[in-house]
Amino acid sequence: MDSYQMTKKSTTKSQRKLLNHYAGWKYVVLICTLLVMLLSAIPTLYGENPALQINHKQSPKSAINTLKQTLESNNIVVMRIDQEADKTTIVLADSNTQTRAKAILESMLPADDDITLSLVSAAPSWLQNMGLKPIKLGLDLRGGVQFLLDVDMEPVFNIRAQQLLDNLHADFREQGLRGVRISIDRDNSLQLNLPTDEAKVALLKQIKTNYPQWKVTQSSGLFVEVSMPQAEKTDIVNLTVQQNLQTMRSRIEELGITEAMVQRQGEHRIRIELPGVQDPATAKNVIGATASLAFHELKATNSGSMVVSNNDGAPIRIARDAILGGEHIIDARANVGEMGAAQVSITLDNAGGKKMSDFTKHNIGKPMATLYSEYSRNTDGSTKKTNNVISVATIQAQLGSQFRITGAGNMADAKELALLLRAGSLTAPVTIVEERTIGPSLGAENIQNGFSALALGLGLTLVFMALWYRRLGWVANVALLANVIMLFGLLALIPGAVLTLPGIAGLVLTVGMAVDTNVLVFERIRDKLREGHSFAQAINSGFDSAFGTIVDANITTLIIAVVLYSIGQGPVQGFALTLGLGILTSMFTGIIVSRALINKIWGRDTRHDLKV
Repeated sequence: MDSYQMTKKSTTKSQRKLLNHYAGWKYVVLICTLLVMLLSAIPTLYGENPALQINHKQSPKSAINTLKQTLESNNIVVMRIDQEADKTTIVLADSNTQTRAKAILESMLPADDDITLSLVSAAPSWLQNMGLKPIKLGLDLRGGVQFLLDVDMEPVFNIRAQQLLDNLHADFREQGLRGVRISIDRDNSLQLNLPTDEAKVALLKQIKTNYPQWKVTQSSGLFVEVSMPQAEKTDIVNLTVQQNLQTMRSRIEELGITEAMVQRQGEHRIRIELPGVQDPATAKNVIGATASLAFHELKATNSGSMVVSNNDGAPIRIARDAILGGEHIIDARANVGEMGAAQVSITLDNAGGKKMSDFTKHNIGKPMATLYSEYSRNTDGSTKKTNNVISVATIQAQLGSQFRITGAGNMADAKELALLLRAGSLTAPVTIVEERTIGPSLGAENIQNGFSALALGLGLTLVFMALWYRRLGWVANVALLANVIMLFGLLALIPGAVLTLPGIAGLVLTVGMAVDTNVLVFERIRDKLREGHSFAQAINSGFDSAFGTIVDANITTLIIAVVLYSIGQGPVQGFALTLGLGILTSMFTGIIVSRALINKIWGRDTRHDLKV
């Protein structure tokens, strides 16, 4: 009796265990995920329209109707005009009229308004209101301008050597030491001829104490050579290039070119890609400038003063003569202060420290302004200077060679301020060594050819799977289409993701790799059916036994994609991005989506005569 009850209980428990069954919430999550990816991918189907973006320095003076009538009177079709407080976007019907429209507007708008060639989404407004945008296209697909800049480090090293020379001269005068001859060699080393052995001992001690970034490379008799170590030169190069990168990104963002790529290439070169910009002259205006920095006393009267705007546009009156310039800044680092607030720690050279000490000693409790000056090139090649007060701080104590600036904002603002402070002594001039322009027509041809290859590969794969695996093949085809939708949706959602021509090659490769998951599962199901299992059991065992193989095969390829993206640049990164995302989406659709469909259609079918 007891044995019979145990057998009955075991049988009942076995019957309750359902094969190939997903909980209802899993289907809900799956459907919602696919819908979100579909919505994200739809704007890409509409593409983008050519546009002109006008950034106004002041409130726009031209009405929308005036702009539209002016352009249409010159046979330029305007689709719509969107106007905000400081920006106007004019959407055109034909990309061939962009340059002509820009020339017309430049003649009628204020000279300080920036007009940029741009592209805007052509998707319906309800999609744009949801924050959905088309996939960002790279330079080879969208067209634009590419520059290769060389950062000239020679002036930076020369300034450092000249600073050391001036500081040593000042030190020798204070010590009453005369007869010292100092010269700068071609490699920016200092050569000193000293009058006595005592002077030499004092110099060596002074170099070690006050100028640790320099070292004595040669010492013979009364002759001493002081050079900058290679490690210090490498640090200066890295900081200089970093500052130039930050400056370039800021200028490009001001033009509204959000998909631009600015990155370091090699030791001291910078590569800039500006997709959607077909006017090289405009692009040149935002690169190649040099910046400087100085500390000024605030003034209340007009005598010996000048008015400069701060970051908020408010006028600030400062002394015309600086307390000291940015050439005295050795280093500037952002960190956290004693009260947990962000601050910037500044280190000055010896001469700058003395100037700062003398000034602050007699001006405790008074404000001091940090003036940032930027030099840029106009279209005619001339240089213009722009001044901006980036910080005003109250002097709380006598300062020396090291002090802190507070009130810069959060940590991100402090880091940006530290970069700007280093600009005075670290920013180096840049030279354009290579310029390349890609027209939008070539980009459109690349897109057409790339997606034609994708469509051909997708079509052949769909036909093969349907013919070879029959009913299950149609499930694989649905999963493959879901994979393509998810891949395009992710590319549109991920910030910074850019589709390039090699990226399209990655899409084509992903289509072929996506069905590998289904092939492995379907072959396992066939094997189980040959062994005499029911179709439901074959499905359950097929997915379970193939899971480990699928994960191993895809993880190894995903590692390669991650490595390519980490060490690659430009097109290589584009290929690695689509390949890596394709692996993730193919695993999701091949395992989750396919299993969900099969569970719903044949999951509990016990017949053995189904053809797979």
